[in-house]
Amino acid sequence: MADVGQGRAVSPRARTPHADGGRALMSSRPLRIVHVVPTLDVGGLENGLVNVVAALPEFAHAVVSIGPLGAFAQRLPRTVEQVTLGKAAGEPMRLAMFRLLRVLRRLEPDLVHSRNWGAIEAVPAAWLAGVRAIVHSEHGRELADPEGLNARRNRFRRLLAPLIDRIVTVSDDLKTWLEETVKLPGAKLLVIPNGVDTERFSPARRLEGRQALQVSDETTVVGTVGRLNGIKDYPTLLTAFAEVARRAEHVRLVFVGDGPQRAALEAAAAALGMKERVSFLGERTDVPALIAGLDVFVLPSIAEGMSNTLLEAMAAGRPVVATGVGGTPELVEDGVTGTLVPARHPAALTKAIDGYLWDAGLRTAHGEAARARAVMEFGLASMASRYRDLYRALAARREAV
Repeated sequence: MADVGQGRAVSPRARTPHADGGRALMSSRPLRIVHVVPTLDVGGLENGLVNVVAALPEFAHAVVSIGPLGAFAQRLPRTVEQVTLGKAAGEPMRLAMFRLLRVLRRLEPDLVHSRNWGAIEAVPAAWLAGVRAIVHSEHGRELADPEGLNARRNRFRRLLAPLIDRIVTVSDDLKTWLEETVKLPGAKLLVIPNGVDTERFSPARRLEGRQALQVSDETTVVGTVGRLNGIKDYPTLLTAFAEVARRAEHVRLVFVGDGPQRAALEAAAAALGMKERVSFLGERTDVPALIAGLDVFVLPSIAEGMSNTLLEAMAAGRPVVATGVGGTPELVEDGVTGTLVPARHPAALTKAIDGYLWDAGLRTAHGEAARARAVMEFGLASMASRYRDLYRALAARREAV
């Protein structure tokens, strides 16, 4: 992984295309950043990417998807070049890495930012391409390794760490995992929490949301937004809701989103006798209104980095019931902005939902506190500013070398 010059190994990054005469060019043009992601399907990581790119128009962005581009590709600004490597499931990482290497040599970025395990091959590819600065971020753990204990993956993370200038996590929980379990150097780790657009997600859209949900004022709507996959543990939510619904005729459950578990969840709802009380809305473009139209937002995940949809629910002034996993306790203040419950615990989930169902005053108090916290601590502008500072600092440092 090195070239040879004057009898010694030379990192490709020491012979970057922008070296020497390219330094003057860098100062007169926008910083070129290539973001590498596993896919551009619907998800929290992808949502965060779209937010960062849209909030930093002063940079020249390109997005490379290791797999299919997916639905979120449509949300990126039109000025952003999009590339898919078309990696198939089970295809060796090295093949995608060499395809990515060719793309990076064509794009000649100043900085590459890869996200999550599914795009980690971008790190050696960027190093080989001579990219000046490399950032890798972890946004959450995968269903295949929810505790982050996979020894092979963690060895590979340690192997690549010297090639990375900065490793970003979206929560303190993920930073602690990388430092204490994976054994990455703490000096390279940086926490940048996700941010939320508190104007787009707002209680002001409640009437619009109730109309979109087609429910009356007397109906209490419990809902969730996310990809319908195993790590969200929606079967536990269905079990808990069925118990709640048997005691309350006026309550409904809404799923917003799609995914591989949709058919199984629909079948489970029918088997529980809840087919008429549970709605699966699929992917929607009016998510801000739908969230504002809910009475209680539920996130039953078995693992989380820092949930974007949870932040969106808080910004919309919704009380939250969530499992106390990953970075969620860093967002939800138990008993103040929402209620935390153990993962995979239907009875606890039932009790928490019940507590809001019969107490409109509690829903209002926790919802208002959640909104206030989202506005004060997790605004989109704050997140964008921290990424802007990081990108500029790394590019300037590399330019000076």
